[in-house]
Amino acid sequence: MFGQGLSSTQGEQHKKQRKMLNPLEKAIKDKLAQGTREVDVLHWMGRAALEMIGQSGFGFSFDPLVEGSMPHPFSEAAKAFIPTTSKMSLEIQYLLPILVKIGSPKFRRWLVDHFPNKRLHAIRDIIDTWDRTTSEIFEAKKRALEEGDEALAQQIGQAKDLMSILMKANIEASEEDRLSDREVLGQVGRAIFRDVSSPDIRMTFAFAATDTTSNALSRTLHLLALQPEMQERLRSEVLEARRFHNGYIPYDDLVSLPFMDAVCRETLRLHAPVPKVMRVARKDVVLPLSTPIKGIDGREMDSILVPKDTKIFIAILNANRDPLLWGADSLQWKPERWLVPLPKALHEARMPGIYSHLLTFLGGGRACIGFKFSQLEMKVVLSTLISQFRFYPPEKEIFWQMSGITTPVLKESPETPQLPLRIELVNPKA
Repeated sequence: MFGQGLSSTQGEQHKKQRKMLNPLEKAIKDKLAQGTREVDVLHWMGRAALEMIGQSGFGFSFDPLVEGSMPHPFSEAAKAFIPTTSKMSLEIQYLLPILVKIGSPKFRRWLVDHFPNKRLHAIRDIIDTWDRTTSEIFEAKKRALEEGDEALAQQIGQAKDLMSILMKANIEASEEDRLSDREVLGQVGRAIFRDVSSPDIRMTFAFAATDTTSNALSRTLHLLALQPEMQERLRSEVLEARRFHNGYIPYDDLVSLPFMDAVCRETLRLHAPVPKVMRVARKDVVLPLSTPIKGIDGREMDSILVPKDTKIFIAILNANRDPLLWGADSLQWKPERWLVPLPKALHEARMPGIYSHLLTFLGGGRACIGFKFSQLEMKVVLSTLISQFRFYPPEKEIFWQMSGITTPVLKESPETPQLPLRIELVNPKA
């Protein structure tokens, strides 16, 4: 659908994209030169996730993944977005839908600039940074397209990224179907990660990549550190695949590694990065219930009327952990459950999620259409790290905060997101 992007290529092209992680591997190895060290895994997973989505979505490098390098303003803005907006959740939920309908964009911008609120100004600056950066990238790609194939070949990924593909498709479209430059930019974000609450903010995918995928990767590494036998089993599978393929695991074989797939699925089941979401009913609907309930009048009901504009909170974690569907061990992290037939009750429930009977990536028209990219990214990063490094839990207690996106912190300092794990080289002499 999108040409030779990260999630659709094989062979030599996929091998080139795997090289994105070489700097990350080297940076961690440099830290371990003197032996086992504690490393903030969340920090490095966030940087790696943004770099991978940056190159695949924009054909642009935001981070050289080198220790001590100056962060790109786009990266800083992406990391700051959720912590900043979470402090204004009520205003965003109740006031923003009203304010966006008042006056012209120029007038609304004037209001934002003159309204005395530091957090509002911080969000404004984040959006401005995203807009300025992507506009600069867009203009550079536009010039390269005008100059021809030689200029395109000099770009990161040789113009195989999503933005370049959409731009080329738009140029070839008929006059009546052609989009404006602003509309093309908007489609980049929507194609990678669509969010119902902000359909016109094209950078939604950026903080989704840095927070949801990086936190899922961090959680997986934390779980593997707590269960060394599972970690060794995964490492053995990856190393065996590497030996069979002379060091490089092709795309088809990587995504098909059974225990790797089981580890990823089980983490995304038990520890979905986003524990709940809110949706609004667009019309009156009758919601059928899987199990009848008794109303306040004592009568049994097998459905509920949901009026238009009702806010509905979807408990993703509860759906993914339901013991009636997953069994008595539904609260345990057991990757091996995916290596045997799943419970009959789960199949009969017909969970509407687009991924593995789960609601992790939601379902329907507002499902995350970037879920395959996220899965591939997890497997590429895990196969790279687990074959080179051995992970151990830290001495201090880790606590996962149930905020908008589940985030690890030290129990003694909950204000700072971090996941320090002790790491050593699997083969120190290599």
